[in-house]
Amino acid sequence: MTTLLASLCSLAIGQSDETLPERPRVVVVLGAPGAPEYEEQFRSWADRWADAASAAGAELTRIGDDAPEDADDRDRLREALASSSASASASSVGGPLWVVLIGHGTFDGREAKFNLRGPDVSASELGGWLGEASGPMAIIDCASASGPFINALSGEDRVVVTATRSGDEQNFARFGGFLSETIADPTADLDKDDQVSLLEAYLMAGARVAEFYRTEARLATEHPLLDDNGDGLGTPPDWFRGVRATKRAADDAEPDGVRAHQLHLVPSDRERGMPAEARARRDELEAEVAALRDRKSDLGEDAYFDRLEPLLIELARLYRSLGSPEEGAETGRD
Repeated sequence: MTTLLASLCSLAIGQSDETLPERPRVVVVLGAPGAPEYEEQFRSWADRWADAASAAGAELTRIGDDAPEDADDRDRLREALASSSASASASSVGGPLWVVLIGHGTFDGREAKFNLRGPDVSASELGGWLGEASGPMAIIDCASASGPFINALSGEDRVVVTATRSGDEQNFARFGGFLSETIADPTADLDKDDQVSLLEAYLMAGARVAEFYRTEARLATEHPLLDDNGDGLGTPPDWFRGVRATKRAADDAEPDGVRAHQLHLVPSDRERGMPAEARARRDELEAEVAALRDRKSDLGEDAYFDRLEPLLIELARLYRSLGSPEEGAETGRD
């Protein structure tokens, strides 16, 4: 089944100006560096995100690496998010909102904060500011002690990524550097569809974090998490095989990853050529297939394939309606 989905998603689709995807909005925030060596690193990470945003044709807002103005960075961040929310509400074609926090974090046992020049921003405050935003959203906190941001920011149609699994991991986090490298790196394209999803970038960055600590023979002080199903729990990179989470929590919580794999900062030409309505339906069908696959053992093989077949047929018809040749008549046995 995985092979069939990959082949369906790789079919050629005609492109026109009317079907270009919604323009993404990217807010990159550089926090207080604390030391000159961190300032240089954080700026280079932000530069990579800016390059990716440029390749995507995104609307980019960058905070924290210029000369301070009258307003502090906390106010500038709140205003940037409010402006982005207002522009999305005023337009029917507002694209996904990406919020990237690069810097250090703190945790006092009760609340996690991201360190800014001037007053810091807490996870709950950021959650309140984002509460008015609509549409798909990716919030990426690359800071130390960032784990609690998942609990505060998790929600419907949101992907939340943190560099740590808890607020107690307060050492410098390298995850953000690796993620800035992988977000538009073709080698991170695990399913070979000519684009890198947020999930794929997260998985490769997580693997590089783990490899760093193994190579340096150090005890790992950061463990990234990704949440995209709204349960506020998050899933570590090593729970995935390919782009599918194969390990489950003790309480059998719903796995993450499906929605994150549908977000691409720099989409392929095929993705750019797909009308928004078709893309939305494709995403719904993929989510239904993933949910069905997770219930396979409970349903039994016959019931599983009886329910799977109409979903795959609709996917095939969707691509065919866009002018793509029909491929893959078999459903396979997953």
